[in-house]
Amino acid sequence: MKKIILPVLLLVGISLFAQQKYWHLKNDGSIQWTVQPGQIHTDHIEMSGKQISAIVRYGLSSPGTMHISRKLVFPMLRTIPNDTRGNLIREFDGNLVDAIMIGDEKASEVPQSFSIRGALQSRSLLKQGFSLERKIFPSTDKPAYLESYIIRNNTTAPVSVYIPSIDSNIITDENKGVYGSYVINYKVYNGGRQLIPARGAYHFWLVISARKKSDEPFYCADGYEWEKRQELVNELQEKLLLQTPNDTINRMFAFAKIRAAESIYETKQGLMHGPGGGEYYAAIWANDQAEYINPFFAYLGNAAGLESARNSFRHFAKYINDSLRPIPSSIIAEGTGYWNGAGDRGDQAMIAYGASVFALTCADTLEAYSLWPLIEWCNRFLLHKKSPEGVIFSDSDELEGRFPAGKYNLSTNVLAYASFLYGSKLAAALSKTDLAKEWKKEAQKLKNNIERYFGASVEGYNTYRYYDGNNKLRSWICLPLVMGINDRKEQTQAALLSPKLWTPNGLLTESGSTTFWDRSTLYAFRGLLKAGATDTALSYLSYYSAQRLLGEHVPYAIEAWPEGNQRHLSAESGLYCRALVEGAFGFEPVGFKEFMICPKLPRGWDHMSLKNIYAFNTRFDINVRRAGGKYQVTVKEENKPAKVVNWNGEKAFAVQL
Repeated sequence: MKKIILPVLLLVGISLFAQQKYWHLKNDGSIQWTVQPGQIHTDHIEMSGKQISAIVRYGLSSPGTMHISRKLVFPMLRTIPNDTRGNLIREFDGNLVDAIMIGDEKASEVPQSFSIRGALQSRSLLKQGFSLERKIFPSTDKPAYLESYIIRNNTTAPVSVYIPSIDSNIITDENKGVYGSYVINYKVYNGGRQLIPARGAYHFWLVISARKKSDEPFYCADGYEWEKRQELVNELQEKLLLQTPNDTINRMFAFAKIRAAESIYETKQGLMHGPGGGEYYAAIWANDQAEYINPFFAYLGNAAGLESARNSFRHFAKYINDSLRPIPSSIIAEGTGYWNGAGDRGDQAMIAYGASVFALTCADTLEAYSLWPLIEWCNRFLLHKKSPEGVIFSDSDELEGRFPAGKYNLSTNVLAYASFLYGSKLAAALSKTDLAKEWKKEAQKLKNNIERYFGASVEGYNTYRYYDGNNKLRSWICLPLVMGINDRKEQTQAALLSPKLWTPNGLLTESGSTTFWDRSTLYAFRGLLKAGATDTALSYLSYYSAQRLLGEHVPYAIEAWPEGNQRHLSAESGLYCRALVEGAFGFEPVGFKEFMICPKLPRGWDHMSLKNIYAFNTRFDINVRRAGGKYQVTVKEENKPAKVVNWNGEKAFAVQL
């Protein structure tokens, strides 16, 4: 058995890992990269609206040379075959500024800075005494990508400037589109030759849009589109506002809300939250949506997020059947098809867990009753899959065969435990007393069986094996901590933070591999914080946040590496927020107007708060501060007197709204 020395692990795990920081925090809520002389660096960011997603690569490909390219995804313009990846996608390379003439010379752009706050902006010098400001963002509700420009004449004389007037169409093959031909329009507005006065400026913009050939073209005003984008960003910044002494964590949390909530697509079968990444749109998954993001939307207060969650459960419920065949892992192509290529990944546990927590947090009785048949069926399915050893069978797990999972894996079983546990709380809230008692007993039995079947010594740590025959540490040993199973807490913490799993990029999926997925790292942060390893977990979370927000690839949590080139998948940002809300604050719904809380302040913090929490059909704040060696926790509900609890910092306590 390994001796637990977390401070030493902390030293090895963090202090010796130098971070390359390109970005810094700005007082306006953005982050900024100030370009240094001779610097070469490029990065990519995904930004989304209800009809488009844009993956923009930007930076300096050589000293002083602006690089920009765009991969544009139009999820509702379906292509043939109309499968998971059947989105209309086009890539556009090149910098429009390279075609601008200032007097008789080509403009030569030298980037000075880049900034991000829900959009990508840049400032550049043009060698002829001009400067340039650029805003890059998607439309919130149109299938359109925009680049808005202001060119400034900083000289003392008027200068003639030529901006190319472009209005070109790409017409796709009608035999390759579900709806026939599509028209992709590339248009520069306000182009042509202009005389810009001394100290004057001129405004123009680029729009790349797409539509069905049978539809009429549409005008796209960049100023109006920018205002709508800013309204969305500002709304998300005000809701679920995290305030701590760590400005980097605060900003990462604020940005995570944007990425989590922007990736929602208006399909013909309703709003669908999609992971993104250049591939996964107009579709839902049992893990990304039901398990990861939907419980987050239940307390964010974003209308589109809430509706996308309701809609995802509605789609999964369509596949309930009397034969107990598993619900597909993914509903694809705007709800018209499905994917189940990895068999049952534990999807029923993912769905029922997420739906139960969502229903409890929303505290809408009618909503809960509408979700009940889905939850009840999924739990019945799980009981049907129980082995003689009392653990739950599944064909695979959310990694879909990338790593071995055996017939009975830890993830499926811990999620099934959570499904029974939160399902029992929901049943009690709906006055289904007998079933509430039955599922509570099932949860306890499964918890005991998880200990007997999966509890093991792996690579010297008295933690969990992932499946029968597993002899390497796996990142998902964090899941028991997330769900409050603390039987092997200390050794599991030590294993997670050991050099066998922890790397500068977070947790390896399996010891000895080079693969990491942020989702398990973010679950681990949540589990470590919830289990009370506050100082250690916050140190690692601080390191991770600085890396993802201010390092080489910013500003969001990512999917994985090497797979996918560290794509900014959306649900991972929801998991980041949940690590703080449900981990650091210990927030856990237990009834329609009741939640548990266990807020632990790390060493060096004297306060933390969550403001404008939209849950339980109300709005409230949670404020935590140190007071006389204890904690003073204040819960202030809208239009109600504040509830103040002087707490010893040990066991979680209940709050009734």
